[in-house]
Amino acid sequence: MSTYFSETQGSEQETVASLKDLLYRMPHPFREGDAVGVKLHWGERGNHSYLPPVYAREIVRWLQENGARPFVFDTTVLYSGGRRSGKDSLETAAEHGYTKDFLGCEVVIGDGLEGSDVVDIPCSLKHFPTVQAGAVVNRAEGFVIFSHFKGHLGAGFGGAIKNISMGFASRAQKQRMHADAYPSLMEKRCTRCGICVDVCPTGAARISDGEFPTYDLERCIGCAQCIGQCPVMALKIFFSGDSSVFQEKLVETAAAVWRRIDKKTVLINALVRITADCDCLPGKAEIISPDRGFIGGYHPVTVDRASLERVGEGLITGTHPHVPWQRQFTFAREIGFFPSGGGKLIHHK
Repeated sequence: MSTYFSETQGSEQETVASLKDLLYRMPHPFREGDAVGVKLHWGERGNHSYLPPVYAREIVRWLQENGARPFVFDTTVLYSGGRRSGKDSLETAAEHGYTKDFLGCEVVIGDGLEGSDVVDIPCSLKHFPTVQAGAVVNRAEGFVIFSHFKGHLGAGFGGAIKNISMGFASRAQKQRMHADAYPSLMEKRCTRCGICVDVCPTGAARISDGEFPTYDLERCIGCAQCIGQCPVMALKIFFSGDSSVFQEKLVETAAAVWRRIDKKTVLINALVRITADCDCLPGKAEIISPDRGFIGGYHPVTVDRASLERVGEGLITGTHPHVPWQRQFTFAREIGFFPSGGGKLIHHK
């Protein structure tokens, strides 16, 4: 099972050429007339680190040249902002340039405009008897999982595994994965600005004049928006149990979805604009690494493992030192969510 790497160190135009080189070297499972969903993240409203749509357009063109019928999609999210409803998410996509006119294909919401177009997938591993995903998982003959590889405050890093798990998951499944994560306030840093209250989608965060904010953990859904948007980093995640459980739930959800799509899917990780945190947060995130290029392959664990090797495991650990991200790989092996056999890296500059 080969993994492909195309290096880039230049301008956006040269980086697009690098992606194009990767695409045309990768064998694919798509047939004439196949509807192929391109799963990606077009960035939260106000975010400045999301991948620009020129890369998605290159993938769309490649699929069309091979006779496929591509469409681009994402799913609705738990937290407040520009992607909670399908309508808002499509408006955010358009603001960021992800439109039918630019891409040359439809832009859709994988779990429906109300987030209710979902299916249950058998799982029966450690945490979930079933996994709930957007119904798009059953409505395409193929997929391209196009992931922006970067840091993440809860997972340590985000790549193909996370794009399949959180990316395909329904809002209910997202909640199940986040259920053990809560905000913890460091009062010495807190300025009582109230932003955590403003962004909380459930009213779990509250503040009174002159007081520190409080968090109702019965109402908290663990979306971590308050943590990510605190301007003075006065909040951190604490887990009600073992912090590695979140890693396991991410992987388990991805494994269940992967059973449905593995024979008809190509994965590409973009190692460009590598930031400390995900594209779910508004603002300009810190760039933590130079652009590296693109890694393509046929199993999410392999592609993420190769991406970490290129970026450097130490960089991810140093950026999120208290996140046990390594558990994603050990748990994947334990549950059989691991590529069989060896494989080689095909490197092209």
